[in-house]
Amino acid sequence: MPVRPSVSEAELEAHLSGICFKTGPPRRIGVEIELLVHDAHNPRCPVSPDRMHQAARALRAQPLYSCLTFEPGGQLELSSLPADSLTACVEAVAADLARVRPVLRELGLGLAGHGHNPWHPPRRVLTAPRYNAMEAYFDRHGPAGRSMMCGTASVQVCVDAGHEEPGPLGLGRRWLLAHLLGAVLAAAFANSPLAEGRPTGYRTTRQAIWTQIDPGRTLAPPQDAEPRTAWARYALDAPVMCVRSQDGPWDVPEGLTFREWIRTGLPRPVTREDLDYHVTTLFPPVRPRGHLELRMIDAQPGPDGWIVPLAVTAALFDDPEAAEFAYRTVKPLAETAGLRPPPENPLWRTAARDGLTDPELGAAAVACFAAAQEALPRLGAAPGIRAAVAEFTERYVARGRCPADDQLNALPAADAGGPDPAGGGPGTAAEGRLIRGKDSL
Repeated sequence: MPVRPSVSEAELEAHLSGICFKTGPPRRIGVEIELLVHDAHNPRCPVSPDRMHQAARALRAQPLYSCLTFEPGGQLELSSLPADSLTACVEAVAADLARVRPVLRELGLGLAGHGHNPWHPPRRVLTAPRYNAMEAYFDRHGPAGRSMMCGTASVQVCVDAGHEEPGPLGLGRRWLLAHLLGAVLAAAFANSPLAEGRPTGYRTTRQAIWTQIDPGRTLAPPQDAEPRTAWARYALDAPVMCVRSQDGPWDVPEGLTFREWIRTGLPRPVTREDLDYHVTTLFPPVRPRGHLELRMIDAQPGPDGWIVPLAVTAALFDDPEAAEFAYRTVKPLAETAGLRPPPENPLWRTAARDGLTDPELGAAAVACFAAAQEALPRLGAAPGIRAAVAEFTERYVARGRCPADDQLNALPAADAGGPDPAGGGPGTAAEGRLIRGKDSL
């Protein structure tokens, strides 16, 4: 990679502020859906790398609206284009899935919505330089990084950053809302209670894994500062995961922040492209990328399970009345959250462990889902979208349940475990491994 003239720290801070929060009236919505690819006849049988590569070639030949990619463990990801309405977004992604599933079926493969692979341990099938460097970096912090890379899947909802001015659709309000409502969404859509067939002690094991990975790139920025300022500082002070190279493996420096890289110019001078790439290696629960990318929702069960978190999030962010109501509902949760940033604070940890069995999170979810249902007709949501949200609300939210509870209830009694000593859901030896990070999930 040719060396370009270095850029100043001030220039890079200004670049971050300019590209990460693009303000204006909220009018577009997007979604990124990750799904586990499994053997259609025996999900517990790992899919070989050759079969995964064959599937990737077949799928890339399809005319899709969305961007098709694969995660390191072979998880399939569809990233929609920004849509002008919720209904348009749903229709485009649903059409892509209708093309993808038959192709996989012919290859003896299926797709499953789980926030964490419930069948087998993490196993990487992609060997790109990015993933080699990422694995080497995360291995310094323990096994959780590999579990995140190769065993997790999510529904990531993307909403516009909002108005520059204050108010329910303003940038500052939406930034705060995302970090408080995010815990409610994580709890309501928790769908990853198992690892290798056994309960982990969490309803969203995926969310618990994030608390074990390098905090310099997975915790949220401070919530008491202006969003642009907080994000710029966070990004520049985050550790450098890798230094890209055209020849040979990428360098994985140890203990080097991006700010230090700028100031020292070592191992080579920084370019603006390096900063843009560095931002893609940061994984806080809410990531600004011009829009706000909400990353806390587990992949959902069923062929259309992804529609509900997309619709609920869109309604609570983009309908002014629902956004104001949601903010007032979740604002008291800040007291429970305390001063620690998500996802490490008590609010988010409770959401990961207990889901909606926690009374505070359960009550907030009931109120917010009701507001979302009222807002969806105002957003022009199609009848099928409204029906899906209503069915999910009745089946789970109104009963203080989440999809993870279905999986736990289906376990044989010998495997289900009992309440953990802290009083938060099933506790097993797997929970201890998660907390200590001394064993693979």
